[in-house]
Amino acid sequence: MNLRKLTLLVPDEDNEILKSLKDEDDIIQYWTGAKIKGQPREIKILASSEKMQPLVDKLQRQCNKEKDWRIIITPVETTIPRHKDKDKNEDDTKAKAKTYGNMTREALYDQILKGTETSLDFVVLVFLSTIVTAIGLVTNNIAVIIGAMVIAPLLGSSLALSLGVTLGDRDLIRESLRSNAVGFGLTMLISIIAGLLIPYDHFATSQEYLSRTTVGYGGVVLALASGAAAALSLTAGISSAMVGVMVAVALMPPAVVLGLGLGSGAFDQAYGAALLLAINIICVNISTTSVFLLKGIRPRTWYQRKKSKQSLKISAFFWGVLLLILMVLIYFGQHRIS
Repeated sequence: MNLRKLTLLVPDEDNEILKSLKDEDDIIQYWTGAKIKGQPREIKILASSEKMQPLVDKLQRQCNKEKDWRIIITPVETTIPRHKDKDKNEDDTKAKAKTYGNMTREALYDQILKGTETSLDFVVLVFLSTIVTAIGLVTNNIAVIIGAMVIAPLLGSSLALSLGVTLGDRDLIRESLRSNAVGFGLTMLISIIAGLLIPYDHFATSQEYLSRTTVGYGGVVLALASGAAAALSLTAGISSAMVGVMVAVALMPPAVVLGLGLGSGAFDQAYGAALLLAINIICVNISTTSVFLLKGIRPRTWYQRKKSKQSLKISAFFWGVLLLILMVLIYFGQHRIS
């Protein structure tokens, strides 16, 4: 069982929280630090990661009455003696594990927010991954393209957009849209210039290039599954699985193919790459938002939940209409080829 340690800092005279912890069933153990005059009281709580979210929400409701408080959550590698669930609580633990992931809403938010930072490192990574992708496509080298997929920072912005919609957080939505605009804008600029400078016959027969100029219904299924895997790996706290997701639903290669096609005048191939890129973006947002909802990622307050419902309705309509249009375009494209 994954454990978390929650450190709660509250005013020294506050005893209501300590009283409530005595009857709390979702914690394994709690203890307090030494009282220091003029310093906040330190309360430490040990609980399973599956039960951390409802516990954090409950503590926030209690602490909102105070002026100065803070909650700090850290992972626990192990405890000695090892903690074991009681038999009577096993079914309840499994049920909650299906709803809540190993990360709290707040931890997930902080982790995904990092992917929206349009810092110098972000710009450099986009620049380098675009160059590496273009080289891999021109030389028909799959190993080089996979390396570019892993270092490309574009997937994080799409995940941030999905979480922002799920929580109804307009600030996170704006940040994700801004980082997406910067990332894809820079990618398109560099790849179009590369298409103008590199002779078309250097990559016209490259299988890695040509494979991203067409899209079928299988690409839709792949993008949906990969987006769901990305959200699941995040909520479960399994960061290593993200590498495989980045490779499976890479956004950089079709974006670079689109730019190369536009720069070289191969507009039919650019159209196919644009369809593939759009399918990936739409399906990733649909599947990740769905997984966040199924995992119980919700805003805490009633007002935030009201905003969340509005943003989810708008998002579902927007992505649904776009997906339907693209499916029709894929259908006619396949019949035109046949």
